[in-house]
Amino acid sequence: MHSFLIEGLLRRPLAEPAPEAEARRLGATLEAAVRTRLGRSLAIRMVDAGSCNGCELEIHALNNPYHDIERFGVHFVASPRHADVLMVTGPVTRNMAEALERTWQATPAPKWVIAVGDCARDGGCFAGSPAILGGVDRVIPVDLWVPGCPPPPSALIAALLALMEGGRGG
Repeated sequence: MHSFLIEGLLRRPLAEPAPEAEARRLGATLEAAVRTRLGRSLAIRMVDAGSCNGCELEIHALNNPYHDIERFGVHFVASPRHADVLMVTGPVTRNMAEALERTWQATPAPKWVIAVGDCARDGGCFAGSPAILGGVDRVIPVDLWVPGCPPPPSALIAALLALMEGGRGG
């Protein structure tokens, strides 16, 4: 017992180091681009069209204390009526196609769609299944694809920056 207590006192804390300067710079650049393009903060609605939840875990990591994307003026909303960006994950299943289409229609213009992960591009490892229609672009127009299985949070931030600096929206 004593050795356990002494080890706990002498060992360094088991915590992640603070984000590097590059991550902070990317976030600050995103914040400036959002303010320039929209004049306000950016609202994202996340839609799971049938994924395995790997991409959702990385998207949720954007809100953890390490990445903390809200400090850069980007937040997630519960309603598509308040969203600027739809972040769609997973291959589109037959059961989710209508819901995805309605979500896209409920999002006010200008709106952008980001297909997150390999499955959202073409069905990924689920392609060929009778339950899968395919990638997100089979149901709604896509402005940007983020590759990866799953893509890291830094790639998601870079994708948002790319949209704000030149994405068409519509």
